[in-house]
Amino acid sequence: MTAQRVRETFLQYFADRGHRIVRSSPLLPKDDPTILFTNAGMNQFKNVFLGLEKRGYARAATVQKCMRVSGKHNDLETVGRTAKHHTFFEMLGNFSFGDYFKREAVAFAWELVTRVFGLPPDRLYATVYLDDDEAFRIWAEEVGVPRSRIFRYGKKDNFWAMGDTGPCGPCSEIHYDLGEAIEAGEPSALIEKGSDRFVELWNLVFMEFDQGADGVLRPLPSPSIDTGMGLERMTAVVQGKTSNYDTDLFMPLIESACELGRREYPAGDEGDVSVRIIADHVRAATFLIGDGVSPANDGRGYVLRRLIRRAFRQGNLIGIDRPFLFGLVGLVADIMKDAYPELLSSAGYIARVCQAEEERFAFTLGSGLRYFDQVVRETRERGGTVLPGDKVFKLYDTFGFPLDLSQELAREKALAVDEPGFAKELEDQKQRARQSWKGEAKRKEKQIYEEFRGLQVRSRVHEACELAELRVAGLLKDGRRTEVLAGGESGEVILEETPFYAEAGGQVGDTGTLKGPRFSALVENVFFATPELIVHAVKVLSGEVRVGDRVDAVPDLARRQAISNNHTATHLLHAALRHVLGDHVKQAGSLVSPSRLRFDFTHYAALTPEEIRRVEEIVNGRIRADVPLVTRVTSLDEGLREGATAIFEEKYGESVRVVGIGDFSKELCGGVHVQATGEIGMFKIVSEMSVAAGMRRVEAVTGDGAVRYVGELEDLIAGLEKSLAVSRRDLPARVEKLQARVDELERDLKDLRKKLLAGSIEAKTSVEGRPTLIKGVPVLVQRLDGLTIAELRDTADALKQKLGSGVVVLGSVLADKAFIVASVTKDLTGRIQAGALIKELAPVIGGGGGGRPDFAQSGGPGVGQLGPALDQVPVIVERLAA
Repeated sequence: MTAQRVRETFLQYFADRGHRIVRSSPLLPKDDPTILFTNAGMNQFKNVFLGLEKRGYARAATVQKCMRVSGKHNDLETVGRTAKHHTFFEMLGNFSFGDYFKREAVAFAWELVTRVFGLPPDRLYATVYLDDDEAFRIWAEEVGVPRSRIFRYGKKDNFWAMGDTGPCGPCSEIHYDLGEAIEAGEPSALIEKGSDRFVELWNLVFMEFDQGADGVLRPLPSPSIDTGMGLERMTAVVQGKTSNYDTDLFMPLIESACELGRREYPAGDEGDVSVRIIADHVRAATFLIGDGVSPANDGRGYVLRRLIRRAFRQGNLIGIDRPFLFGLVGLVADIMKDAYPELLSSAGYIARVCQAEEERFAFTLGSGLRYFDQVVRETRERGGTVLPGDKVFKLYDTFGFPLDLSQELAREKALAVDEPGFAKELEDQKQRARQSWKGEAKRKEKQIYEEFRGLQVRSRVHEACELAELRVAGLLKDGRRTEVLAGGESGEVILEETPFYAEAGGQVGDTGTLKGPRFSALVENVFFATPELIVHAVKVLSGEVRVGDRVDAVPDLARRQAISNNHTATHLLHAALRHVLGDHVKQAGSLVSPSRLRFDFTHYAALTPEEIRRVEEIVNGRIRADVPLVTRVTSLDEGLREGATAIFEEKYGESVRVVGIGDFSKELCGGVHVQATGEIGMFKIVSEMSVAAGMRRVEAVTGDGAVRYVGELEDLIAGLEKSLAVSRRDLPARVEKLQARVDELERDLKDLRKKLLAGSIEAKTSVEGRPTLIKGVPVLVQRLDGLTIAELRDTADALKQKLGSGVVVLGSVLADKAFIVASVTKDLTGRIQAGALIKELAPVIGGGGGGRPDFAQSGGPGVGQLGPALDQVPVIVERLAA
């Protein structure tokens, strides 16, 4: 049975039992800042469990993409070293939202595992939470599992929580026995310690509580079921394998890595771990990039960067000395194509992003190794045998060195690593990240609105321009519920229905007014407090409004028209970019406001002027064609079958709105749009830039904004025509001629300064005498104020050549900053290194610096300390030359 057959069998089993099959959500959780990545099948149903969102079904089943590389659920360090842990994996899950509970969940699981997948019951064990007598009884009396094969464990093993906060509850697990040949012993003890002999196949979570930030467990509105079965583990069991890595999900990747490294698998050595890490990490990287993550120095991008670099280093260890992971991306896409066909069209882009990061690390690796050698020298100079934790952390943080790489390199030098010191630095960094992570604050914000749980605000933004006599269902002031808002106060108004658009999908919220018999207020923003609760942020202009009052709601329609222009233009831009650049282009974020639009998308290179012009031509051509927009509401699955583009960062409900622009564009979108493209008037790109590795950003204006922008360009050109006294046709040639003249004058000035400098130095040297001999080393120290750092460097090189053998240290003050350069002839770098000199001189002028053994430089604000710094040179050289 292939892995794909396992997926299909699971989903079909639950579809036959009344479950809605729900697509996997992206790896980037939408509207849940408490987690970095989707790490369980229940993530996309979190608000349903909390009672904050309702779906049109009470039973669901999914195959969910998951990542566990951070926080509470972090399997990174065990990957490749055990048979069953991965960074990226797929979670098979069935869910009940207040429908069935423990009895049915246990019965479904047992039937599917034993009768459908055909696993022998005598190799299966069940575990329950310590005091969950009900689950124990169901397993023993209703399912018929012998009591001797049902074990009770505590909170650590049999109480599941998604994170530090959120839905949770006791759980029951099904374990499969691979046999005593792996490890003999008492099954209960082996399961508890995590022995490789037993595979945890399925975890049935009886979701009963919501754990708050205060640690208190509060009952959920209705008990529910959340189950999770690892696809990789079940596939290994049904294929008769003892390791997930021996299945059809991993073996093609392992074989390719072994071919590149010219080795066999398994070989029984540490290289086996390396190839398993490579196979795991390239899968994770492929899916992360495919879902819109780009390598970066923080957040999700840093996780991706670390995975690629870790796998690249493992390749080095098995003899692969060049970028290679990008070559495996196509294989990942081929293995997963039945379940995730979108990977095939994105494989080229994903491979380019991966290759660029590999090449970047290959370069960084050299710099990191040089820094490592420096740390080794410093450690040995002070007689130490342990590399400091802060230095090892810098290797990790700045140069991307995994800890195990630093440990391995240290062992080669007969040195150790200060692991506790490293761990402290890492924990400090995590603490800083936690402080900057806004997730918990946002969670607390949302708790304010839980008092309105059950209230569904009907959005009528696509039905009515304004609505009268709407009942005020709730009021908030300063984050607290209130009965009244008075003139001059700011607060929040909840209506039973609204014509205002609530901020979502990159589109800003509407503004406008609320009016009543005794009150008027400005609506400054509208947003979703929960998936079903729309909130109006207002400032009361006069009178007062109370809960239960009736008000008229009037959006600013002129502002909405400008937003509509930009939103429809965004759809046209997306389609045009795919037409010009290729199908790998995917929306990675957007902002649609009245004044402009911003569109982030996946692409590996800057757009050329010709590409920008072509995109503009295509969009403006569709605008001139005045194509009517066609919108309709349908199911998510039907919309996708029709070919509508879904944005990976968005979270879609059961029903979706499909927006079509002829045969050119079709997207799932709930935003406001024009009736026909001609309303947009004009489209103009104003900037194109990089926002991350493999991600570009275009900003554009439309309608009146585009006309104003073009007018500003016209004024600019007219001003240049007047200043340069040429026609606009001749402007490029005139500017080119002027630039050539500027370059010529700058060269002449540079040559003149060199000649004057050479004469000044010659005169200064003749006045101040020959270099000083220190320990047999000629040392020349001079202060040459007014020289730039580049001129100091050239002068030091010239003086060093003149000396033949010696040390030259020069200082200069320029523009309220002090500079020092040190240059050492090659024959003396074994005794005296320029970097060591600068390291001691730089702090004197309040700066930092570094360089090579033969040349180093520093700059700092300590202008008054330049003289004392240069006075120290002879003393430092004497000590270094000893």
